[in-house]
Amino acid sequence: MKKTTYSISELAAEFDITTRSIRFYEDQGLLAPERRGQTRVYSKQDRVRLKLIMRGKRLGFSLAEIRELFALWDETASGSEKQLRLLLDKIAEKRAELEQQLKDIAMVQLELDSAETKCRDALDDLIEQQKQQGADA
Repeated sequence: MKKTTYSISELAAEFDITTRSIRFYEDQGLLAPERRGQTRVYSKQDRVRLKLIMRGKRLGFSLAEIRELFALWDETASGSEKQLRLLLDKIAEKRAELEQQLKDIAMVQLELDSAETKCRDALDDLIEQQKQQGADA
């Protein structure tokens, strides 16, 4: 049977993050655990939200974007056309950013290849000059 509540340390261990990170997400309004005295008590919904935060971060979404998606999701439990269209727009934006990053990486690799070739050629020339000077001496 799945647990119905979780402590901050249990969630931190499960998602391999610090308790400080979880408190930060709470401060950002992304999580809202119950309080029993000073103790935070996280629900199954909080656990799912934390899982979605972690997934969103892995996909490159900012916390502001994640908050925006959560706010829309909180409006209707089953999801709406507005939510789904926003998510599709965000996915398209991330895809475009990644495509640009791939192009940028490919360009840097070409520049590194060129610089490496020039360095190797210069080194070969230097070694050849040193050999000729040694032979002339």
